[in-house]
Amino acid sequence: MLTEEIEIRTGSVEVVYDLTAECERFLADAGERDGLLHVWVPHATAGLAVLETGAGSDDDLLAALRELLPKDDRWRHRHGSPGHGRDHVLPALLPPYATVPVLGGRMALGTWQSVCLVDTNVDNPVRKVRLSLLVG
Repeated sequence: MLTEEIEIRTGSVEVVYDLTAECERFLADAGERDGLLHVWVPHATAGLAVLETGAGSDDDLLAALRELLPKDDRWRHRHGSPGHGRDHVLPALLPPYATVPVLGGRMALGTWQSVCLVDTNVDNPVRKVRLSLLVG
């Protein structure tokens, strides 16, 4: 297994951060291999999604999360900024992992699919992401 941890600066706003370029770079360094790319976010308040970006879907996802997980005082988990407890529920809806088939060193994504980090936690502006290639 080949693996690498990268650092992503998400800043102090909710974000859908496209990781596709970082994944492609990692796979290019690994050579033209087949296998599975496993992406892992070792955080309790972030998740991963495979979706189209740049055409509004990323903003739609954040809007849907704000509806499903309002930033208010309903949450029992109360440290951090107001409503931060919702950030701890996020990984139950958007898991902290994604696995993508790799063929000839390239992700077998659909035409409009991207691998994205979803971070609604404005209290933690720096995230780690582990990329692992399971060669098959």
